[in-house]
Amino acid sequence: MPRTLAFWKALGFSHHPQFTDDDAACIVISEEIYHMALSHEKWRTFTTKAICDTAKAAEVSLCLSCESRAQVDELIAKAVEAGGSKEPAPTDHGFMYLQGFDDPDGHHWELAHMSEMEP
Repeated sequence: MPRTLAFWKALGFSHHPQFTDDDAACIVISEEIYHMALSHEKWRTFTTKAICDTAKAAEVSLCLSCESRAQVDELIAKAVEAGGSKEPAPTDHGFMYLQGFDDPDGHHWELAHMSEMEP
C-alpha cells in the first residue's frame, strides 16, 4: 500500500489511518467520498469473482468532478508526476471538459469539469 498512499498523497488527498494497513488504503477524496484500495488478498475476502488484471483489462471507470478546467489539468499533471498514466488528450465538449488517468494500480479515473452552459 505504500505506493498507493504515496500516489494519492501526491494528488493532494489524505488517508484515513483507522482503515489503512498493509492490505488496505482508505483514501479520503472528500467528506462524502472515500476510495478503498485493497490488495488482491484482501479483495478476495469480499468477492468470489475473478480479480481483473488491470494491466490487460478495465473493470470500471471512476469519475471525479472538478471545480475548473485548470483543476482537471492540475490533477492530471500531478497524477502523471506521481506515477500514473494519462489518456492521450482531453475531451472538450464545450459544456464539459474531461481528462483521464490510470492510477499505479491500473484503475481508470476521469476528471470532469461541467460548465454552467447547457449542452
